[in-house]
Amino acid sequence: MQNHDIIAAIATPPGKGSIGVVRISGKDLKPVANEILGFVPRERNAQLCNFYDQEGQVIDQGIALYFPAPNSYTGEDVLELQGHGGSAIMNLLLSRCISVGTRLAEPGEFTLRAFLNNKLDLVQAEGIADIINATTNQAARCAVRSLQGDFSIAIHALVASITNLRILIEATLDFPEEDTAILLPASPVKQIDSILAALEQVFVFSRQGNLLREGITVVLVGEPNVGKSSLMNRLAGEEVAIVTEIPGTTRDTIHQTIQIEGVPLHLIDTAGLRETADIVELSGIQRTYAAIKKADMVILLIDLGSKEQFTDDQILKDIPPELPLLTVYNKIDLLNKAPRAYNEKRGPVIHLSAKEGSGIELLRKKLLDMAGWQSNDSEEGLFMARQRHLQSLINARKQLENARSILSGGQYLELAAEELRLSQQSLTSITGEFTADDLLGQIFSSFCIGK
Repeated sequence: MQNHDIIAAIATPPGKGSIGVVRISGKDLKPVANEILGFVPRERNAQLCNFYDQEGQVIDQGIALYFPAPNSYTGEDVLELQGHGGSAIMNLLLSRCISVGTRLAEPGEFTLRAFLNNKLDLVQAEGIADIINATTNQAARCAVRSLQGDFSIAIHALVASITNLRILIEATLDFPEEDTAILLPASPVKQIDSILAALEQVFVFSRQGNLLREGITVVLVGEPNVGKSSLMNRLAGEEVAIVTEIPGTTRDTIHQTIQIEGVPLHLIDTAGLRETADIVELSGIQRTYAAIKKADMVILLIDLGSKEQFTDDQILKDIPPELPLLTVYNKIDLLNKAPRAYNEKRGPVIHLSAKEGSGIELLRKKLLDMAGWQSNDSEEGLFMARQRHLQSLINARKQLENARSILSGGQYLELAAEELRLSQQSLTSITGEFTADDLLGQIFSSFCIGK
């Protein structure tokens, strides 16, 4: 992405609205303002004015806001033109901006410039996208904390602790003839243990935040007519799947996202698994197995009153052993049974009635438990983390453990210093202090245009 020219984009969603905003950013926007407005607005003051085309005709009347560098969102001059929110008006105004020397901004380019100009770090930049894309109140609050810098502060604290230890170890290496050994803490191993404990807390909070952001994909599988669609409807709270007494009613995967304590669960109802010569039903069964391969968790639904266990055993063989499995025995209402939950060797088991709703709360709680969610009414301390953040924390933890192991042996300080350097680099990649250009392009290209 280029960052030396002037960019412009519509910053409000497409469609009709009372207000629409065209945002412009670049070096020295006074000529642009003079062309479109006929004057340069006062700094950081909202001014009512006309927006003019090339012939001097009025395109629209609205509000102009001028933020000179460096006191702006991007760190460059920023001019915002707030007009009426019709798509035709917005496109006319954007075209006028381009005619005076700006170019259309790429996705996320405004925020990329803010990052490159040190207005925010990479975690805060990603927090902006997460706020926009948040699907629950909890996820939105968590994303705001990342934008405000809570996650970055935690990372910086870890980096500072590692840096202090590195300084002492590398001083010992650089000046072996001096009595620098006294600079080392009495027990560097204990110091690493303290850093590891702090990192683990950050990881737990990040893992929880990642659940709020990403959610988990849960696939419902089982024989035909065991109640998969009924359970899907019960969890969703609406009729999203057709329910009949005819086996094989569901021929394709049905997707629905629900929320449990703010955690998104992406449910997939699938075709019943059985031997069939029906080409359409067979295609649905193939899609079921494809969904299982992409799932984070599988719910195997079994008719409690069924005498047949062969098919269920066959289904179990096709579920990867490393994939979390929750076995649900349905239709307890037909046998006058009470809902209950217990554990077996392959995983947890729940008895419920999808039709009556008894046992559904047991299921909801177990789903969250298997996902690794720890209930927190305020979500205080949670960070809106992405998979790359989690992987960097895992790498840093491994490198710290390597350094600890080396220091426990009492020698090879060079190797310990290198592991500490690598752990520090893993952590700083989260905030963007050490980040490859191709990763930046991947991150910011996921933003919406105008942000």
